Amino acid sequence: MGAARVLVVEHEDGTGPAQVGERIVGQGLLTDMCRPWAGDALPRNLDDHDALLVLGGSMGPHDDERAPWLPDVRELLRQAVARDLPTLAICLGMELLTVACGGEVRRAALPEVGLCELTPFQEAAEDPLFGPLTNTGGRLRAVQWHWEESGTLPDGAVPLVTSERCAHQSYRIGTSVWAVQFHPEVLADDIRTWGTSDVGPLRALGLEPAGVVAEVARAETELRALWGAFAEQWAAIVTDPATAVPALPAVPPPGQR
Repeated sequence: MGAARVLVVEHEDGTGPAQVGERIVGQGLLTDMCRPWAGDALPRNLDDHDALLVLGGSMGPHDDERAPWLPDVRELLRQAVARDLPTLAICLGMELLTVACGGEVRRAALPEVGLCELTPFQEAAEDPLFGPLTNTGGRLRAVQWHWEESGTLPDGAVPLVTSERCAHQSYRIGTSVWAVQFHPEVLADDIRTWGTSDVGPLRALGLEPAGVVAEVARAETELRALWGAFAEQWAAIVTDPATAVPALPAVPPPGQR
């Protein structure tokens, strides 16, 4: 049996898989990069792939005119759910999964940008992907960069993580399809260009791009360790889907449900 093959969908320049890509390749997975923004054709199905990774982008999940490949991505996500294929949908990827499966995405009342605290639900402690992270009892922080959010989740979705400003930071469908609103893949260098292109929106929130990047840079060791381990755990699930079973329940930290 050969190495597992992951279809990676990148929506625009500067939004690659970054440390998630590095970690899963380091675990022996093969990645097929598909950049429809650069003219790559998306496959019509997932027959040749063992997993799906859908990345973020500045467009919204309904911006089909701006990004005419989005209907095809939504269809691939529906196929992944139907097959229970190991899937990780990040930021825009989560929003695409939400609408593809009948949920609703709305404008966020309070956008999240930069380093933010996450709060796992009890269900996360029993989740095969998040369980190893939450069972440590440590804090969970991640980089955020979104102005939209999932308001209503698809039927059957299991909420896993929340935050002060965004009710649905992560959920799972079936046993192997995960969505995260935050960005486990990025570090400070990855978001520098985002800050440059979003100067106006950031200042409208009272933020300076350089300050956002500096805050993420100060947390780099933590982010690299935490979300690198997360990526490696996802790679383990892709390699052996039988590992996608509930972890042993853990006692949640105070204030967590």
